[in-house]
Amino acid sequence: MLEKLSPILPARDIAETQTFWQRLGFHTVYTDADYLLMKREGAEVHFFHHPDLDPFKCDHGAYLRPADINALDAEWAALGLPATGIPRLERATDKPWGMRELALLDPGGNLIRAGQEIPLG
Repeated sequence: MLEKLSPILPARDIAETQTFWQRLGFHTVYTDADYLLMKREGAEVHFFHHPDLDPFKCDHGAYLRPADINALDAEWAALGLPATGIPRLERATDKPWGMRELALLDPGGNLIRAGQEIPLG
């Protein structure tokens, strides 16, 4: 019944957000001064303009489930994003809850976790 869930996240600057997410491999479906819609394969993300957003206090995020977390980790690591600050990329690691996950913070401080179940055995 349910096919897709798309987060709607805040963006201080629509153009800056668009440029950042294009680097992540997303393409623009729609944009204007107050809204941005981007897609990559089955993933879709929306942004609304929030000029007063403090990236260090942002509490928005989403969880992405790629088919190959290691390939996504390598692709995004090749972008040279910093490991600290905002934006940043925290490389994929195995978590005790049975997932291999990475974490990405975009320029607005939105947390995007991406994970894949760790095969048993």
